[in-house]
Amino acid sequence: MKLVVGLGNPGRKYQQTRHNIGFEIAGRLLAPLGSGAAKKRFSGEFAEGRYQGHKVAVLCPETYMNASGSSVRQAIDFYKLDPTADDVLVVCDDLNLTTGRLRFRPGGSAGGQKGLADIIAKLETDQFSRLRFGIDRPPDGIEVVDFVLQRFSAQQQKSVEESIERAVGGVLEWVVSGVNRCMNLYNAAAADP
Repeated sequence: MKLVVGLGNPGRKYQQTRHNIGFEIAGRLLAPLGSGAAKKRFSGEFAEGRYQGHKVAVLCPETYMNASGSSVRQAIDFYKLDPTADDVLVVCDDLNLTTGRLRFRPGGSAGGQKGLADIIAKLETDQFSRLRFGIDRPPDGIEVVDFVLQRFSAQQQKSVEESIERAVGGVLEWVVSGVNRCMNLYNAAAADP
């Protein structure tokens, strides 16, 4: 079993905001996994499916971003997964990457991402795979908390949509080949839109 966790905040007012890019990517995995609609489970929206012979679960915690770890911990404990063995991939936004840039990593610090920080605390390890999706830094005069809860600009929509599709492809590649291959395929700046 592989577990993909998309980070975001529940509720209509957060839909399509920068901070909810993890939810957006996770939601688009359901069709290629043949999983149908998500159900309420592990304090989140949860679905199971298959991809090229691999069982895959998708989880979007509904605990709000800063408390995502408890939901992830429940799913990991239930399925007896080892996050350090490339069984878990967390998908989240990243202020330190340009908009639409993708970066796979096998572990590391939260880098200021509060959802990742809570998962690290609840799992008691930072050695789990993650896919960071760049949302850029806020312009001068706009607070980070306000910026991440805004939608992408109209000018950014086309390239963001292309990057979301690349991210979905990257997650499916991770299911089959693991994080190291994804780092080689998706992290290079030249590959970004």
